[in-house]
Amino acid sequence: MADDQHTAAQSAPGATCGSPAQHDTTRHGTPSLTIGIVGLGLIGGSFARAYHAAGATVLAFDTDQDTMDAAMIETVAAPLTNDALASCDLIVLAAYPDACIAWLDEHAELLGRISDVEAGTGPVVIDTAGVKEAVCARAFELARTHGFAFVGTHPMAGTQFSGFAHARADLFQGAPMVLVPPAVDDTHRLLLLDRTHTLLAPVGFGTYSMTTPAVHDKVIAFTSQLAHVVSNAYVKSPTAQEHHGFSAGSYRDLTRVAHLNPGMWAELMMDDAENLSREIGYLVHALTAYQAALDASDREQLRMLLAKGDRIKRALDDERDNE
Repeated sequence: MADDQHTAAQSAPGATCGSPAQHDTTRHGTPSLTIGIVGLGLIGGSFARAYHAAGATVLAFDTDQDTMDAAMIETVAAPLTNDALASCDLIVLAAYPDACIAWLDEHAELLGRISDVEAGTGPVVIDTAGVKEAVCARAFELARTHGFAFVGTHPMAGTQFSGFAHARADLFQGAPMVLVPPAVDDTHRLLLLDRTHTLLAPVGFGTYSMTTPAVHDKVIAFTSQLAHVVSNAYVKSPTAQEHHGFSAGSYRDLTRVAHLNPGMWAELMMDDAENLSREIGYLVHALTAYQAALDASDREQLRMLLAKGDRIKRALDDERDNE
C-alpha cells in the first residue's frame, strides 16, 4: 500500500524531454516508456526503481531535495517539470491524498492541452493513495472537465519502512493491483483500463481487480487501516515494556505495522473515518465478548468464541485457496 510518500504538490523549473511519438527502444527491442513520478517515498520510489530496471526513462519530482539528489544518482533521469509532462506515457501520483489533489488542480489544464482522450494520446495519470473516494471525486471531475485520462489505483504492497532509501524494484512483483476507473461508458472504460494495464505491465503486478471508490474505501478500512490501528494500540499495553524474552512469532506478526508514518496514516484514516470507525466498533464489540467470558470465568463461552473465529479464518483461507 502507499507508505510514506513525500508531499509533492508543486512543480519545479527545469528540463524538457522529447515527444512521446519519438520513443527509442530498450535493449530488448520493445518500445521504451517515459514515466513521470510525483513523490519518491517507498511507493513512488519503488515505481521509479521498477521502471528504471525495466528500461524506462524515469522523470520525478519530490519536495525533498536530498531525496531528489539520491534518486538522480542511478534511478531518475531528470526532474519532472511542466515542459516534460507531454513526453510522459504514465504519470504516477505517489504523494499523500491532499497532495495528489493539489498537484492535479495545478496541472489539470496543462494535462488537457497535451491529451486527446478519444485518440488515446497524452499521459495516463494514476494515483497510488490508500483512499479513493477523497482523491477520485476531484480527480474524475478534473479529468472530465479538462480532457485527460485518470485512473485511481492502489498497489497492494508495502512494508513498515518508509522513504526512498527503502524503495525496491521488486516491491510490486506478484502483488495485487486495484484499479478504480471513472464512470464512463463501457467502451471508453475498457480502452482506458487496457492502456493502464499495458503501462503498468513492466512493474510486475500479479493480479488486477476493479472496483469503485466507495467499495475500495469500505474494504481497505478493514484490510489495512484497522490492522494498523490494532497493531499501534496493542503496543500501548504497559506489559509491552516487559515482554523481552517472552515473545516470538505472534508478537512480531501483530506489531509489525505498529511502526508507521503518523502524518500519512492520520490523513488516510480521516479521509476514511466513517468506514474505519465502523470497523473499530465491530472489533470493540467482539473484544467485549471475550472480556465478558473471562470476567465470568465462563470457559465454554470463551471456547465457543475462539472456535468461531477459527472457523471463520479457515473458511476465508479455503476461499482464497480455491480462487
